[in-house]
Amino acid sequence: MILALLAGAVVGIALGALGGGGSVLAVPALIYLLGFSPVTATTASLVVVALTSVTALYAHARDGRVRWRTGALFAVAGLIPAALGGVLAARLPDAVLTGAFAVIAAVVAIGMLRSDDGRDERDDRDEKASGADSDSGSVRGGEGVERAGGTGPAVRAGAGVGALTGVLGVGGGFLVVPALIRTLGLGTRTAVGTGLLVITVNAIAALATRSGTAQGLEWGLIAPFAAAAVLGAWDGKRLADRLPAATLRRILAWVLIAVAVAMATDATGVV
Repeated sequence: MILALLAGAVVGIALGALGGGGSVLAVPALIYLLGFSPVTATTASLVVVALTSVTALYAHARDGRVRWRTGALFAVAGLIPAALGGVLAARLPDAVLTGAFAVIAAVVAIGMLRSDDGRDERDDRDEKASGADSDSGSVRGGEGVERAGGTGPAVRAGAGVGALTGVLGVGGGFLVVPALIRTLGLGTRTAVGTGLLVITVNAIAALATRSGTAQGLEWGLIAPFAAAAVLGAWDGKRLADRLPAATLRRILAWVLIAVAVAMATDATGVV
């Protein structure tokens, strides 16, 4: 119970602060700390991700940091891939799921370490000075999806994130947020808020196809894990307002590298 509460709090704080990456910690925590199998861990992670994302989304929406139309486009593109991924996950061997998750954790960590810290600082200053319009474009004067080059990049990115969410039980915010920034020109904080909308929809879609893997879930552990994550998401939102995003991201990146090494070792049978 204590481990579930602690792990859930960490996941929630990371998700609330960065809009992604925290859910990547949920699956290994459920497997190695709470004894879940890889399949049930990915299903339980989706429950936690969905609840936590809704909470964090509400917090960001209150501050006008959600682009609803853009987020809906991403989310709709990922619905079918997320559902199909959920079906596929139930049929994959545990070693394959574990190995795939190790790769994803490593990719996420590398991406976080290579992020443009200077851009985060510029976007933070711009959004605080100008305010983020939740529907009418980025704070830097963009005009939404059309100005950024059409719906193609958004649809492709949304479909890829949906598939990843369905198979591995992660929210995919670590892919959504950079895609919203680079392909659609959103500021960092607005991209985080909008990405939470995508994560919520994808997680619910993936859960809808996993009824067969939900029967053996230990709700006595999932409930406190999810509750701590929800509360942590509020703290993560406040933390993001006080600390540089680059600092939070680097800490999480090194944690994910350790997770990737541990899961890769487990998947290959190396002791």
